[in-house]
Amino acid sequence: GPEPAGGGLFGRPSGPLGSDGNPLKVSIVSFHGYAPALVANGSSLETQPGSIFDRLGVDVELVIQDDIPTLPTIFGSEAAHCAWRTSDFWAQEHPNLRNAQMDARAVMVVDNTQGADAIIARDPAIQRVEDLAGRRVALLQFTPSHGMTIDAIDNSSLSARKKQSIKMTYINVDEGTAGVRAALEGGNVDAAALWDPDLSLALEKVEGAHVIYSTKTATNLIYDVIVCDAAVLDDPANDEAVGAFVAGWLQGVEAAEADPDKAVTALIDNEEFFGLLAREEGRDFVEELFSNLVWTGLEDNARILGMAGGTNHYERVYKRFDGIYRAAGALANPNAPVIDPSESFEYKYVKALLDADTTAQAAAQEPEFTFTEAQRAETTREEAIVTRPVTVNFTSGSAELNKRSERTIDEQMVPMIESHGSAYFQVTGNTDSTGARSANLSLSKRRAEAVVDYLVREWEFPRERFLVVGNGPDAPLCDESDPGAEGLSLEECRAANRTTRLAVHSR
Repeated sequence: GPEPAGGGLFGRPSGPLGSDGNPLKVSIVSFHGYAPALVANGSSLETQPGSIFDRLGVDVELVIQDDIPTLPTIFGSEAAHCAWRTSDFWAQEHPNLRNAQMDARAVMVVDNTQGADAIIARDPAIQRVEDLAGRRVALLQFTPSHGMTIDAIDNSSLSARKKQSIKMTYINVDEGTAGVRAALEGGNVDAAALWDPDLSLALEKVEGAHVIYSTKTATNLIYDVIVCDAAVLDDPANDEAVGAFVAGWLQGVEAAEADPDKAVTALIDNEEFFGLLAREEGRDFVEELFSNLVWTGLEDNARILGMAGGTNHYERVYKRFDGIYRAAGALANPNAPVIDPSESFEYKYVKALLDADTTAQAAAQEPEFTFTEAQRAETTREEAIVTRPVTVNFTSGSAELNKRSERTIDEQMVPMIESHGSAYFQVTGNTDSTGARSANLSLSKRRAEAVVDYLVREWEFPRERFLVVGNGPDAPLCDESDPGAEGLSLEECRAANRTTRLAVHSR
């Protein structure tokens, strides 16, 4: 008869990887982003007859590890062959894995948070990232919430002194996001950065709680990937099983999207966490969580991984978060070499599926969001959620970009535009208080126009995304009569006031 699920004699795996005596084991946490894998497995942790994975000839065992063991622990103990990671957490942990004489590569993107991670506040005076100056933010250290918050503060128009005035309160990791929510509720902090479902629960239950910054606007910032042990990937005998696993999960995305109710049932039946949540908040609450993320199918993978001709967002954020977490002291060995992002992903599985699927190829070419002038007018009437000042150098009195100013735009504006995939932007030209106001107003507008022309021409961003404004001297970041208040000299203060600003507006 069939072998028991534990494999061969004394529970040792027998047979090739992905056969029923030796299932491909995947470590996950209780998170709705992974519902498609449950659906593909026949709404079960173990592959059911007739399920998507079964039809593709691969046996998959989903192992729930809510205590989030490290990758060296997961792979070293053979608890699993592959494991979930958020793209930022993976960038942070990859050097640690190599430090432990092991390696791994991501094989696919499984979800993209678009609203499931956010910074929220209770005080109505806090409406944008800049309003966090002098305030306390509760979060879990070295998690996506931390990386997202650092990224948002880094990209803000606060002076270095004001950035340093934002205090982080690290909640004990055992308390999790529920502890972060409790800190905001208890009034110990002014703001909190957290993810769903505690994010949605906080917005529903904490009086006055509102979103100030989230992945609904920073759509290309946090992805979930599945990473597999390099020892597994490097053995050609395992290729077929891993390929079938990737194909099956992506088919699971289509099945879950077609029948979200089935995905809810799969979560409730297999994960105690969701069973409790549904009992307390109702099934509808669980299903509503789905709207804050995208289960990424084949065409989404193609777009995110730059296989449809655009930017490889996965590699861009891998590099960005490596820098963020190194600076924050998250690495076990601070001298661990920087890993080239291309070494962190095994592209062949997604690529093979894409090469065989012309429909997905065509869909991946379509922009994820569309932009209109009418919507731009509406969104830019609201206050920006964060504004990045950039020193774009122009020759005195001129609005011509040179090679140096173009490079500045490429390095300091483009990544911010790419991260905020659904956003509209106000691009403002600014001057200091010297010179005639009327000349400054018209020059600052021409300069902002030159920046937007370059972004549209060279980077092919839709022109409808940008509102061009010339402020002249009317929107100073620093008071030139008291530059010391920001810890700046008069010249530094004037330089800050001359920056071109990229303001992010949520739709």
